[in-house]
Order: sequence, then C-alpha cells, then structure tokens
Amino acid sequence: MIRVVLPFHLRMLAKVEGEVRLDFDGAATQRAVIDALEARYPMLSGTIRDYHTGRRRPFLRFFACEEDLSNQSPDEPLPAAVASGDEPYLIVGALAGG
Repeated sequence: MIRVVLPFHLRMLAKVEGEVRLDFDGAATQRAVIDALEARYPMLSGTIRDYHTGRRRPFLRFFACEEDLSNQSPDEPLPAAVASGDEPYLIVGALAGG
C-alpha cells in the first residue's frame, strides 16, 4: 500500500479527505503511483501531468522522505519507506508570485 497526500484543490476534485491509500502491485515508481491514482480517480487525469507529454504540471511538486523528486525520472523507484507505506508520497501545489 502506498499513501498519497494530494493538495487541497485535487482532493476537492477527487472528492477525498485526507490521504489516499493505493494498493499496489509491481515497482513503486512515480509514474506507477500516478497511473494508479488516475485509474482510481479518473477526474484527476491531466491535472497532475500533461496528457501528451506525461510531464508534471507546472506548480506541482513531488516529495518523499523530505526529498524533492520533482525533477527525477518518473521511472526511478520511490524510497523504500514510501513503497512500504511508512512514509507518504506528497504531491504539493507550488506557489508563485511577485
């Protein structure tokens, strides 16, 4: 099981409260987690990553075990603590302004 924490606007869109828990088979990678998340909550398709390129959307960042994974390959394995469900995988809405 993998625990995913979504930003407020995506939790509202998916109609979930708190963490999302995904039962998982196979390698725990960012791509696989987001695939599973979009399969379970189809309304999130295209909100986390671009439909055509598969790249993360601007103003979203990915974190696990206090590390920024946003610029890592989506096919790299997630930390063992995330894969085991001990630590959450965080999708965080970034802010910008001037």
